[in-house]
Amino acid sequence: MTAEFETFALGDVTLQSGETLKHAKLAYKTYGTLSSKGDNAVLMPTFYTGTHTRNEAYFGPGRAIDPARHFIVSINMFGNGLSSSPSNTVPEQAGHRFPRISLYDNVVCQHRLVVEELGIDRLALVIGWSMAGCQTYHWGALYPDMVEAILPFCASAKTSPHNIVFLEGVKAALQADCAWKGGDYDAQPVAGLKAFARVYAGWAYSQAFFRDGLYRQLGYETIEALLQDWEADHVDNWDANDLMAKLWAWQNGDISANGHYGGDIARALESIRPKAILIPSTTDLYFPPEDNALEAERMPNAEFRPYASDLGHCAASPGKDPAFASFLDRAVADLLS
Repeated sequence: MTAEFETFALGDVTLQSGETLKHAKLAYKTYGTLSSKGDNAVLMPTFYTGTHTRNEAYFGPGRAIDPARHFIVSINMFGNGLSSSPSNTVPEQAGHRFPRISLYDNVVCQHRLVVEELGIDRLALVIGWSMAGCQTYHWGALYPDMVEAILPFCASAKTSPHNIVFLEGVKAALQADCAWKGGDYDAQPVAGLKAFARVYAGWAYSQAFFRDGLYRQLGYETIEALLQDWEADHVDNWDANDLMAKLWAWQNGDISANGHYGGDIARALESIRPKAILIPSTTDLYFPPEDNALEAERMPNAEFRPYASDLGHCAASPGKDPAFASFLDRAVADLLS
């Protein structure tokens, strides 16, 4: 498995906001081969600080999703630095001038890639963690006749008010750096990115994770070592405006915020006819299991299947918890059987 990817040119795309994303592109990678019946396609969107390469932790030889049996399509969301993003777009839309792109916009464009470029008319499964899971709900609501099953984990169909407030905190930490300059920075706002990472880390894990020293199981001698690693990841790997573009999409995530459902979240959930298993982490601080339980009550073919963990949201982070990988594979197998 390598980092190479392909690019699908969308042309100029009219967004929900009414703005136009110029020369839009989606970066993606496929694994395996589409069957002659076209019935083995699995779609994986990407999450907030992820690209298609990090999705590779969720499948592989002998796993429930296996390139030997499935055609896996891993699509990078807008703003992640590979698909159209503030850091790589045309000059007139670069940086803070990048248009607002919603999760709905992402999924509509992903649908174009799947149908127009790859010739797929059925998806056996759409699956994803965190923001990728939020996009997974959108696939179920927007294309229920195309999707056989969905498996969002540590995600939600609509970003909760508390989740929005959490994101306001990390956003404020980044933007307080004088180098931010309203997004029109000359160099990356390093102090802001470090502050962003430190605030984020406190929400990504549970209270018990820190109280019981579980960070040592992840290779950190101290909490400070963990925080410094989070700082380095954000400074070394992420553009500040890219993070802000995706953060806006996350805060405004809502499967009903479109012309199909007119803001009626109950009706949108009831329209998700594909089989579904909703997996929260029992200690997730911004996608709590209570939210998924309420969603499952509205969805006609959904099972609520929480995963007990003290790792918080990061229980499902690639490579963090081998037991979660087994738990996820059982759920995938149940949906694909």
